Amino acid sequence: MKAGIGALVVGAVALLLFTGGAGLPADGKVTLVVFTVAVGAWVFTALDDTYVALAAALLLVLLGVLADDQLLGALGGDTIWLLIAAFALAAGVGATGLPARVAVGLIAKARSVRQLAHLVTVALVLTAFAVPATSGRAALVLPVFLALAKGLADRPRVVRALSLLFPSVILLSAVATLIGAGAHLITSHLLLTATGTGIGFGQWLLLGLPLAVVSSHATAELVLLLFTRRSDRVRRLRVDADRLGRLANAPRSGRLEPAERRALIVLALVSAAWVCEPWHGVPAAVVALGGALVITAPKLGTIALGPALAGVPWSLLLFMAATAALGTALTASGAAAWLTGHMTGLGGDDLAFLAAVVAVSTVAHLLVQSRSARSSVLIPVLVPLAAALGLNPAAVAFASTAAAGFCHTLPSSAKPVAIFANVPGTTTYTRSDLLKLSALLAPLNAVLVLGFALVVWPHLGLPLR
Repeated sequence: MKAGIGALVVGAVALLLFTGGAGLPADGKVTLVVFTVAVGAWVFTALDDTYVALAAALLLVLLGVLADDQLLGALGGDTIWLLIAAFALAAGVGATGLPARVAVGLIAKARSVRQLAHLVTVALVLTAFAVPATSGRAALVLPVFLALAKGLADRPRVVRALSLLFPSVILLSAVATLIGAGAHLITSHLLLTATGTGIGFGQWLLLGLPLAVVSSHATAELVLLLFTRRSDRVRRLRVDADRLGRLANAPRSGRLEPAERRALIVLALVSAAWVCEPWHGVPAAVVALGGALVITAPKLGTIALGPALAGVPWSLLLFMAATAALGTALTASGAAAWLTGHMTGLGGDDLAFLAAVVAVSTVAHLLVQSRSARSSVLIPVLVPLAAALGLNPAAVAFASTAAAGFCHTLPSSAKPVAIFANVPGTTTYTRSDLLKLSALLAPLNAVLVLGFALVVWPHLGLPLR
């Protein structure tokens, strides 16, 4: 199926290019060819995604489509610095055990399986503010899941449900913050490049957090409905907080340790500064860098700078820089506008167009597994297309990026799903379980995104028109 979809997309672009390329500038033709080859490599080959993105961007530089400073400058741009600092900050917070303490403290309050599912959901949503990557969040909470699995070993259906709930909520709740996924930063960057205005941390939080909360708790109910019985849900549950804390390697004392308090203060101050950026004007990357320096400071901090930077996923940052450069090339070369000109007749009314955008963004993970790459493919085309149809490009781009948060169909669709698919010593879900959940969760999430785009986000400052 993945290969078939990929062949359809690549073939369609090639056909447009070689049979209907009138009016497309030479740089646009080159960009479209290189971009199509890159997408084909992502879909059909086992080549590393980052390698493909860097090779495509470098080729565009050598062919004169991209200036060298557009590629190299992307590596030193605000987005990259923001993520480097955010990962260092997350390492400092994680080193104290504070996220595990919060998770265990919440989960221990559960007195039924339903309460457990929703308290797990609350804890997972909160981790979106502490760790700026879904794979990092999955690794962070895996010990908590393993501790729960040991404590609930006599309830295999509940363990299986939790193994699906953890990665599902991690993926869907990432939309809560701008740094929740690299795709969010790429979307904001491409919007800024194309329209002069991106989406800041505060605005993203205002728009994304309500959707993250609603979709995550709806997912919890869906998982309970599909994978547990009524007898599982009504049976009394008692979680031993001390045992859970020991198994999850969470701090054991009742009061916060000094290092935990310092980490919490730094995280709160940085988050507040991000939200208030429109008032004080200090860029988010500068705020994050300040927080990272404080949390890695000698004696005052919670982790040394070296270990904090050692956890930064440099391959991801290179991939983001390269795909952002590819997206910029699509816009600057006229390729995106040319594609838009051939697609304006497909617009229809607002609801039909938005539904098509959400549907394509939802299933795009079957074609391109990387969420960052999907944004780099979709956003440069959707922004000018939305403008041509008289729609708000930011609203369309945000809806597309939010819908792309669904990537649950296969264990290989996203790293959190893969992490929980194979946990040594613990039986989790099967491939058929995942397909069963995806068959209902995909339309549910798409409907929620549509509902928010049409009803909620216009009242929060993001109208469709």
